[in-house]
Amino acid sequence: MTLIERTLKALGFDRPRSGNPTSQDRKERIALITGLPVSDFELYERALRHSSLVRHRRHRHLQSNERLEFLGDAVLGLAVADYVYERFPNKNEGFLTRLRAKLVNKNALAQYAETTRIQPLLEMSEDMDRAGGRLNASMLANAFEALLGAVYLDHGYIAARTFVLATIAQTMDLDELAERRENFKSLLLEYVQARGWPQPQYRVLAEDGPGHQRTFLVEVVIGTEPYGSGRGKNKKEAEQRAAKASLRYLEASKKEQEERVALVG
Repeated sequence: MTLIERTLKALGFDRPRSGNPTSQDRKERIALITGLPVSDFELYERALRHSSLVRHRRHRHLQSNERLEFLGDAVLGLAVADYVYERFPNKNEGFLTRLRAKLVNKNALAQYAETTRIQPLLEMSEDMDRAGGRLNASMLANAFEALLGAVYLDHGYIAARTFVLATIAQTMDLDELAERRENFKSLLLEYVQARGWPQPQYRVLAEDGPGHQRTFLVEVVIGTEPYGSGRGKNKKEAEQRAAKASLRYLEASKKEQEERVALVG
């Protein structure tokens, strides 16, 4: 037995074998996961089907979960934005944006998939299964989004919102998450990756003061453009402050552009 197989077995996620579980078993499990009746079973089956399976000739008539993942991503973003807006009425846009990012990133989504225990129901190629697909964070995140998309199509937005918020409540301590010290470098990296931009580079502009009290001035460069700078008693602190300044600049620029478009429209 491989390490992956032993890990799955220890977690109670033995890989499904032929004829097990039955369609009825799967349908009942999906209903337990979502807390909702399953009206369109094929929709949920598609949500749990990875693209590696449909690449094989004998499964090419099937659809993977990629389209439902796209839909579920949009539903997730709206549901979480709606919730944090209501939950933190006195917080500014920057706080709400950062908290939403913590709740909808790939690692968080993979945790939601683990909370709902959808791993045994995932369908994928044998090669992907052997390679540890059921433990792959990206695959789990995509499957959870696809499942949310299926809930939305089967039961509507309110049911989908209830499902995702209940899952978040089981998985995350929202107050602790909201108060957690920000890692602005990670947030900036997520921001640029979501837009297909080059990875941020941190350039030391100056080092000042005596050896025991030196301060560093660091600048963030994305592509060839500088975006923000920060000063700190060490490079790590200066980089965090530079990343924070860059995010503020990008958020302000985005808002200014949206206002300009609204005026033109």
